[in-house]
Amino acid sequence: MRKVFWDNPYQHTLTTKIASIEGDQILLEDTIIYSFAGGQESDKATVNGIPVIDSKMEGHLIYYTLASDHGLSKGDEVKIVIDWPRRNRLMRLHFAAELILEIVTQNFNLEKIGAHISEDKSRIDFISDENISSKFEFILAQYNEIIKSNRLIQTGFSDITNQRRFWKIDGFAQVPCGGTHVKSTAEVGFVKLKREHPGKSKERIEIRLVDNFVAC
Repeated sequence: MRKVFWDNPYQHTLTTKIASIEGDQILLEDTIIYSFAGGQESDKATVNGIPVIDSKMEGHLIYYTLASDHGLSKGDEVKIVIDWPRRNRLMRLHFAAELILEIVTQNFNLEKIGAHISEDKSRIDFISDENISSKFEFILAQYNEIIKSNRLIQTGFSDITNQRRFWKIDGFAQVPCGGTHVKSTAEVGFVKLKREHPGKSKERIEIRLVDNFVAC
């Protein structure tokens, strides 16, 4: 299965064929539909106009669940369409979280214990007994500088056989990551941060995009 969302995360339509079918689950020869991994939510998509209800990873393959009356057969040519505005926000919020995480890791050495990226916001959880909002001024200053400098975001395989990928900004960091990414930091745009306290010795940073403003 060729994962086109890695080759071109901006592609939102694709014509491909069904490699196999088992009941309401289909396997495609190629796909642009990202399936939940690393905290990043799945894309919303249709196959020949039929909504994808769910998806799951098995090894390096992604199986998509459709309604049981989908009427498709192995070998059928199908058109995939993803919800592009949602994908775009997921990519931006994903990389905003990646940048915030890397700034915190490099400067404060806090341990990440969880993350989630949705269409509306992303969040990162850390082990800490200190109110993390005390670090927001520093974090945002570092973050905004990277956004304003419009740095190139490079992606690729660190291990092709095991499909392990990374993102990289020269002079800043190279980080293992298999999500979808925009091409430059300016595309991510500015954000606002909010502190949450989900439990003892746990601090959460919630990240939201500053709507309608991208640092181009």
